[in-house]
Amino acid sequence: MLHYWDAYWDLRVKECPCDVHFLEWLKTDGLRDGAIFHFGTGSHHVVGIETATNGSNNAVLGITASPKEYDDYVKLCIERPEVARTYKAFFGDIYQLDARLMPMFDVITAFHIGEFRSEKNDAYGGLTDLEVASLMVDHLRPGGRLITYSGSYAFDVAERDVGKLVTAGRLAFVEKFETLMVFRKLA
Repeated sequence: MLHYWDAYWDLRVKECPCDVHFLEWLKTDGLRDGAIFHFGTGSHHVVGIETATNGSNNAVLGITASPKEYDDYVKLCIERPEVARTYKAFFGDIYQLDARLMPMFDVITAFHIGEFRSEKNDAYGGLTDLEVASLMVDHLRPGGRLITYSGSYAFDVAERDVGKLVTAGRLAFVEKFETLMVFRKLA
């Protein structure tokens, strides 16, 4: 049986500010007309909504392992089709990503690396956290950014695995922005 999240996450900035900090970072960075992969949409879908309405013309592809969050995305598309033009989300297990189906991105959020991996994913051959992080880097354009969230309860996993990609010369640390750690893909 698929390992999924039988809950949802509404916008609770005091507990988990990563999406709001990401939107602030995007504004500071000035990314326009970019492609963003967002791991963990939340029921609020704030990243997709904001990028669709702020004039940046950034396109966001989000993934959620929560059926409720996906249902909320479908409702959002019906009620606000102008948002759905540049914001697409799908339901799935991040540990089942298939490289053949992944386009290239300018920015990838890896806020939740390590939070959902368990022996349940092993039952159907799920990727490891390091394999997911590596696949994400493979799908960044040269100079693209991978962003982690230092407030994650599993940040030690992200720090370890992304650190391996830094050591391997695939990424370089760029900056800390609020609770986010920003890395750049090296050529």
